[in-house]
Amino acid sequence: MFWAKIRLFWQRWWVPIVIVIGIIISIVIPIWYMSGMEESVRRYIIGINVASLPWGILQTLVFVSFLYLLQYGGGFATFRKSKINMAMVQVRFCDVVGNEEAKREAWEVVQLLKDRAMLKRVGGKILHGLLMVGPPGCGKTMLAKAIATEAQVPFLSTSGSEFVEIFVGVGAARVRKLFSQARQYAKAYGACIIFIDEIEVLGRTRVVYDAFGGGQEGNSTLNQLLVEMDGVTDTDAQVVVIGAMNMAEQVLDPALTRPGRFDRKIRISLPNLQERQQIFEYYAKKMKVDPLVDMARLARKAIMKSPAQIENILKEAALIAARDRREVVAYKDVSAAIERIELGVAHRLSMTAKERQMTAYHEAGHLIVTYLCHPLHDVFKASIIERGDVLGVVHYTPREEIHSYDVDSIFASIKSCLGGYAAERLKFKTSTQGVSSDFSAAMTQAHEMVWKLGMGESGLVGDFTRIPEHQLSDDLKKKLNDETQKLLHRAIREVEQILKAEEIILDRFAAELLKREELDYDEIETIFAEYGKPARSLATGPLASSLTSPDPLPIPASLSNAGRPPVS
Repeated sequence: MFWAKIRLFWQRWWVPIVIVIGIIISIVIPIWYMSGMEESVRRYIIGINVASLPWGILQTLVFVSFLYLLQYGGGFATFRKSKINMAMVQVRFCDVVGNEEAKREAWEVVQLLKDRAMLKRVGGKILHGLLMVGPPGCGKTMLAKAIATEAQVPFLSTSGSEFVEIFVGVGAARVRKLFSQARQYAKAYGACIIFIDEIEVLGRTRVVYDAFGGGQEGNSTLNQLLVEMDGVTDTDAQVVVIGAMNMAEQVLDPALTRPGRFDRKIRISLPNLQERQQIFEYYAKKMKVDPLVDMARLARKAIMKSPAQIENILKEAALIAARDRREVVAYKDVSAAIERIELGVAHRLSMTAKERQMTAYHEAGHLIVTYLCHPLHDVFKASIIERGDVLGVVHYTPREEIHSYDVDSIFASIKSCLGGYAAERLKFKTSTQGVSSDFSAAMTQAHEMVWKLGMGESGLVGDFTRIPEHQLSDDLKKKLNDETQKLLHRAIREVEQILKAEEIILDRFAAELLKREELDYDEIETIFAEYGKPARSLATGPLASSLTSPDPLPIPASLSNAGRPPVS
């Protein structure tokens, strides 16, 4: 292994070494040669060389600049050099927050890499490939680095787009170069990990060539990757390929995802409630945050957010606090950051008194119906300040990660969408253009209930969206559309009954919105409590969530380090 490292060092650095030796020789030999000349001849030669030096430097700069532009600047159809970064990374498993199942799978890969001798004795082989699939910002790259760190092997990283070029054969050549370099590191260090980000660019299903040869370059690049991963070139090289992608696995070529290439697939998911609180707490330690800030409430408000998004929220909160000349980040700053990112920047329009009043009742209708009819949602904000292209907004989020909604939950969402329309009709006997987006959302959900989920009252069952429209009879389509309208009218009737029964609360919320323009969670809860409505308090302190989370990954004490950052 020592000579393998020496050979690897020479292969990486032979060009600079040769250049340095050449420079030394080119300086020493002329000095030695001129030392035996007469003084007048020596001065003449030195004068000629000094006089021609600027012109020689200019010629060299022009030539080098041309080569640089040709190689890196997009000359001749962007024939660039691929970017392959090598590093001995220092990211451990304790740095990754959440995704315990994914960490278990990755930990097994680490054990296989560390116990290569034992695996060889029993006749086994290490995994050739590991495919990580999940939303962006959830830590796929971080987990790959943790595998390399714990296994103490080199880590080569690149992206799928680096193998795509206009010239046929360039991508395949880069794949060969990448794996050749990885095998050199594997022989020197025992194993090597190749990480290819956005691998769907490189590994998409092969296509049939068109008349002009389109698809030939992508196919040849993928074919070369298949050959390299199959271990045909060097069966003894311990090279593990880790691919990361945000898209569905089905876009990849089946030959790439078969056992023997990508042997194991790991799904990286968004953090749950407890994990989001831990991420908030970590990043808050790096900033001056008010200790009274309720991280549990922020974790609920940031539902379905990735670690990268949570970090961005706190960065935005710090900017808001700095803009207001405050040195400590408060809860209102983090809340404002979430609203700024999700809802857009607030700016006040010049509206007539009637417009403001109708907007206030519209948002009050949404607020009341959501609060009373949708027990799975928490209302965090009601506002009549314009954000984006809407005059007002009611900001609510699910109390927990809900992955499958039943008929009552979907119908409650439809009623929530129609609350603004019903409130306008109740108080003003008319409605405004603001109901357009509400109708769109309500009709989409009602259409899905009837056409796709079999949740209508007519007894029709099946996903009729799977059948081409021309194959459905007019009578069947009329029944489905009539059933959709029945659902919408039923929702409107129930919403109108609720608002008529709670008209006093409707007037109160509209008046408060006209007076304050915005109402936060605590203010909304206080008003409902005044009228005897049950409080729906958020969890505080240690989270007592109903979510079922896997047990934490057992990590040896020597690897634990609570002070390291979570994945981002």
